[in-house]
Amino acid sequence: MATAFLPPLFTFLFLFITTESANPIGVNYGTVADNLPPPSQVAAFLATRTTITRVKIFDCNPDILRAFAGTGISLTVSLLNSDIVPVTKLPAALSWLSTYVIPYYPGTIIRYISVGNEVLNTGDRVLVANLVRAMWTLHEALGVLNVSTIKVISPHSLGILSASTSGRSPSLGRFRRGYDRAFLGPVLDFCRRTGAPFVVNPYPYFGFTRKTLDYAIFKPNDGVLDVATGLVYRNMFDAQMDAVYSAMRRLGYEDVEIVVGETGWSSMGDKGQPDLNVENAESFNGNLIRRVSLGVGTPLMPNRTFETYVFSLFNEDLKPSIAERNFGLFRPDFSPVYDVGVLTTGQGPSASTPSTPITPAPAGSDKTWCIPKLDVSDATLQANLDYVCSTGVDCKPIQDGGSCYLPDTIRSHASFAMNAYYQTNGRHDFDCYFSGTGVITSTDPSMKVLSIFPIMI
Repeated sequence: MATAFLPPLFTFLFLFITTESANPIGVNYGTVADNLPPPSQVAAFLATRTTITRVKIFDCNPDILRAFAGTGISLTVSLLNSDIVPVTKLPAALSWLSTYVIPYYPGTIIRYISVGNEVLNTGDRVLVANLVRAMWTLHEALGVLNVSTIKVISPHSLGILSASTSGRSPSLGRFRRGYDRAFLGPVLDFCRRTGAPFVVNPYPYFGFTRKTLDYAIFKPNDGVLDVATGLVYRNMFDAQMDAVYSAMRRLGYEDVEIVVGETGWSSMGDKGQPDLNVENAESFNGNLIRRVSLGVGTPLMPNRTFETYVFSLFNEDLKPSIAERNFGLFRPDFSPVYDVGVLTTGQGPSASTPSTPITPAPAGSDKTWCIPKLDVSDATLQANLDYVCSTGVDCKPIQDGGSCYLPDTIRSHASFAMNAYYQTNGRHDFDCYFSGTGVITSTDPSMKVLSIFPIMI
């Protein structure tokens, strides 16, 4: 069937609309580890083997930003807490955006810029006093740069709630006195006026006891009665979300969208933490993902779908404690720690990702190669070539005078580069993904070149 030509902007919008509307589940991609796969492999794996459509990172790593270009997966990038005060000045905000965002946008879909992380928890009054100003200045700078699709956010822990009202009655939830109208009110006003969501990090993991474990991990339990409303809560996540909603409503901002920036459960604990195990992590994350995907909402917010970022993508071996090292859904070799339903069947991309699947090599093949598909444009081939050569793969053989310089065509050079990348990184299917433009073959492509350019003896 003939394929109509789509202008680049239309293609970008199609990818954005298709993936963003398909699945509310995202992951936090932390990198506090020394054994993680390169970002290019991570991006290809998520795009081809999972239903995950959103990724949040805790910095603006350029390798990660480049790797997700053309995947249809949207990114949240983060401005560090240490950069909050400087970007309250417009020139500094413009400089930060021009360095860390604009070079990769819109090829990489950037959904949010996260200004700091859980600033109130730092106890730094200077950061707290400057957060909203920094958010407004970055929003203004995006306007100056004619960028209207990126929203500015800032995640908050549940430490924003008053301890006296965040217990058994979510409907009585309120923000901490002194920070409610002076700090969180202006944050919520920013969200309403710019169309950005209010981002919270609800962790039943931090609030459970042995008595409330089943309530925390979505297992059958007797429920908890909200004495003020008569509503019965069957899980702690709903109660935490409704406590936040009630606090927002108390200030008159119940219309602002809520996004879950982080939540998760460790699959292994330190000594004295027997409830941190694979079974409980699978119960929490698996049930959370199913509930969010179904859009069941909460008792006070029925039928609402919350954009939710699970913590985290990988186990991170450089974190200080055993529990902190084991929040990952996947190990560094991409094997799942447990099954939460985000892996797709087969080797191709998920149904929610508008990408072309990689064709596997025929069964029984001992050797495989990666080549570009026949319908890939020269511009895309050049982009693949540039990317591979920027990763450290040896491209000297296809330079002028090199042993594989002839035939001197974009397709031939890109074929060499894509295959070199595939072979160098271990010949995984996702190493030949290249945003859906690569195909694995069991026929040595060099033989076709030799038939065109025979060796003269």
